[in-house]
Amino acid sequence: MKIILSSNPYRDHGMRAAQQAQKILEREGVQCCFCLPFEIESGARPELPRHLRFAELQQELPDADLLICFGGDGTILHAAKDATRHDVPILGINMGSVGFMAELEERELGQIKRLASGDYTIEERMMLRVSLMRGKQVVYDELALNDAVISKGSIARVAELDVAADGVNICRLTGDGVVVATPTGSTAYSMSAGGPIVEPNSDNLIVTPVCAHQLSARPMVMSAGRTITVRLPSKSRKSVYLSTDGGKSVRVSGNDRVEIRTAECRTRLVRLTDKNFYQLLNQKLGGYAP
Repeated sequence: MKIILSSNPYRDHGMRAAQQAQKILEREGVQCCFCLPFEIESGARPELPRHLRFAELQQELPDADLLICFGGDGTILHAAKDATRHDVPILGINMGSVGFMAELEERELGQIKRLASGDYTIEERMMLRVSLMRGKQVVYDELALNDAVISKGSIARVAELDVAADGVNICRLTGDGVVVATPTGSTAYSMSAGGPIVEPNSDNLIVTPVCAHQLSARPMVMSAGRTITVRLPSKSRKSVYLSTDGGKSVRVSGNDRVEIRTAECRTRLVRLTDKNFYQLLNQKLGGYAP
């Protein structure tokens, strides 16, 4: 069995948690390798032990059995795209402040020894396929586990957006933008914008206006089989910005259109505990605390 240990160096200082995991797993006969979840920014100096050898994640994923991410939700979201393309399950170890998507806290690290014997389950989560179309040309195509956000950016003005489902107009939104989320992403930006909480193993598309300037604008939960299209009104000279899972934004203008649909692949998350979604919701997001 081969497991990739992918640790956010800004969260797991000195790779201490990842090295502890290596010791636990190698005692169980598991082959381990270290990979960074993203490229280190120029000028940044995270604490990386000199004795550790770091391989390229893209080279190790094809023959890996499992990927363990050490970090916050952002680290897991970043890894989900690459791991899903290779059908590799992900186990999240929370090293961040919330870690809503992580299965284990750092103090629970000892439970990973169960991976060697197959004592775990897999939970599948739907993803989004997000495409930016310029005429018939695809200029941007990405997977998202949480959401796609079309917004005005930092400019102090409102954005006008036409939203359609399967080619039928739903509404024209005036405000800061719109979030199209998966059930997994329903507890992220969509929830903060007033959207509904949807159980994460459901299959739905959630369309949530952001700071809408109209009383009629309401969040909508749609079938996963729909194709959501977001575009600027015809003849609009303004521009907006598209980002997926909080990544770098791309400009949307003129006759561009953003098409969002359920992706053909699904993220696979490893489950080692029997934590209830609603218990986790209350614990992580400050809900009811008996």
